[in-house]
Amino acid sequence: YQVNQDTDNIGARRLHTIMEKLLEDLSFEASEITLEKITITPQYVEEKLATIAKNKDVSQFIL
Repeated sequence: YQVNQDTDNIGARRLHTIMEKLLEDLSFEASEITLEKITITPQYVEEKLATIAKNKDVSQFIL
């Protein structure tokens, strides 16, 4: 949300890139996770995307 507020509307492709960044650790560890349900909390999102949200230059996420 914060990235979208601070820049132009990020669009679907860039949103996909940010979602990949958010979920990359879970994706990498998925085969080792035995839980049936994983809850993504606001705190988890803030922790994983803190550097993106603080960095106004999101050009690395522009396709």
